[in-house]
Amino acid sequence: MESITLDVTEFANGGYAVGRAGRGRTVFVPYAIPGEKVRAAIYAEKNKVAYARLQQVLKAAPERVEPRCPHFGVCGGCHFQHMSYEAQLRAKQTVVVDQMLRIGNVKDAPVQPTIPHPHPWEYNTAMSLSPVAGGGLGFWSPAEKRVIPIESCPISHPALVDLLQDVDLELPGLRKLTLRVGDDEALLAAVEVDGVEPPELEADFPLSVVIVLPDDTAVNLIGDNFTIQAIKGRDFRISAGCYLPPGAAGMELVVETVLRHARLTGAERILELYSGVGILTAFLAEGAAEVVAIEMNPDAVADTAVNLDADNVSLYEGTVEEVLPELDIEPDVLVLHPPKEGLSRAAAKLVAGLRPSCIVYVSSDIATLARDGRGFIRDGYNLVEIQPIDMRPQTFHVDVVGLWEIGRLRD
Repeated sequence: MESITLDVTEFANGGYAVGRAGRGRTVFVPYAIPGEKVRAAIYAEKNKVAYARLQQVLKAAPERVEPRCPHFGVCGGCHFQHMSYEAQLRAKQTVVVDQMLRIGNVKDAPVQPTIPHPHPWEYNTAMSLSPVAGGGLGFWSPAEKRVIPIESCPISHPALVDLLQDVDLELPGLRKLTLRVGDDEALLAAVEVDGVEPPELEADFPLSVVIVLPDDTAVNLIGDNFTIQAIKGRDFRISAGCYLPPGAAGMELVVETVLRHARLTGAERILELYSGVGILTAFLAEGAAEVVAIEMNPDAVADTAVNLDADNVSLYEGTVEEVLPELDIEPDVLVLHPPKEGLSRAAAKLVAGLRPSCIVYVSSDIATLARDGRGFIRDGYNLVEIQPIDMRPQTFHVDVVGLWEIGRLRD
């Protein structure tokens, strides 16, 4: 393993810092900060692109701080605890600009400063765990290539950390256990096992337990199969197999950004794709004439029916590729929140045929947003704004809301 001294110059997507080494090599190294001089060990290299492990910080950047978590750098759940929070926000904006250039082919993209999370610690309302060899539960460690036991997690809701100490499930075939907490402090454990036979469980403290099937639907074992999350004063039921925002405060920032981009007057017809449990749907319906929503997960559709009290929403269950061709709709505004894989080719083709005046794209992966946004521009849309939102502080993940419009250039 080659050890080198590296001057770190920039950030890259995925939590890496970047430096240049001899022989024209570009070196990606985690847990370093631009402006630092570090010692790193290269463990993989191809075509002058190398990946290295940080060995020593020879000259620290002023943004470097002491991580709060004893597992930082080992468990892999956090990537930026070694940086001040202000530096994290700047890093995420820089990565979004870079991805919009490299993948979206947009020079000087209109990327706004990252909106900060109001609670950079103890915000996460879900914790995903895997079995530890020899018993117990823990997090996957990329550094050690194994699941390691966890004693604390400063980005998780304290109730989840407390529950972690009490949970002791010996389940054959257990692949993953996700702990969730609602705003009412109600606790839920979602179990994923090999096969679909529900295990026999007992709990001696208040805890709902469900088994999540391969199609992301959930079956009750004990208690409820959902938690309640309050967002902007509204309660939302979120079933165990459905997308759960990392926390209500972060999701509120997304809702506010989507509404700002949509600029609703009460007359618009909105098409919402990948509508989930209806969080965005509910707030869009308050300001629009009509919302047509498509969602494939039947549990999410059932949650939406509970979560909405609007009579101007039409909800369709199925994939975008299946449902959209059957609809006769000419939306004014298209709102989409696809999975991290982004739009499939078929879905992108269907979206291109709609020709709404405004597209609002919500994504948890800037790379796929940049790719799909390149298609919008090719179809005649102008990129007006990209807004990064820090829903997952201390990690490299950044959520983004993009706005494309026909006939409107960026301000």
